[in-house]
Amino acid sequence: MTLAIILVLAATVALVVILRITLSGSLQLSGNASLAKQIQPIDVAAFRNLVDPAEDDYLRRRLPASEFRVVRRERLRATAAYVRVAGSNAAVLVTMGQNALSASDAHTAEAARQLVNDALLLRRNAAFAVLRIYVALAWPNSGRAAVPVLRGYERLNGAAMLLGRLQNPAAPVRISATW
Repeated sequence: MTLAIILVLAATVALVVILRITLSGSLQLSGNASLAKQIQPIDVAAFRNLVDPAEDDYLRRRLPASEFRVVRRERLRATAAYVRVAGSNAAVLVTMGQNALSASDAHTAEAARQLVNDALLLRRNAAFAVLRIYVALAWPNSGRAAVPVLRGYERLNGAAMLLGRLQNPAAPVRISATW
């Protein structure tokens, strides 16, 4: 009976997360200049540190089990914050890429298409990662949920910088604080 209740609650939370992402994705943002201002750069080195399994193993060896669980939950909350910002940035980059798809230059249009594809994939991965992170908050010893988001964000950073250089070499798009 308890398992059924937990599964129903998990399904409800998943549905709410998916609906929220779907509805927020349908909102249209205007102007590339104002879009670039909406991007919140992420410290990729700090994000990488949070999702590094070696760091978790080090903390597990050095801390008592109860203290490790507390620290692990704090790290998971911080990871969730990074993942939410990465998803938000991806939504902005989808719009920027869609605006650039109609460019007359073939290289710019191809860079825009690649940016849109990467950003859509990252948004999907971020949504699932946030859900997995919240599950991991209940079981702090569970797996690494945000690693695909980190890899996708690093790839998205390159695509965004390429499109930014093609569109306006004087004002590159920066989505990472360390790049």
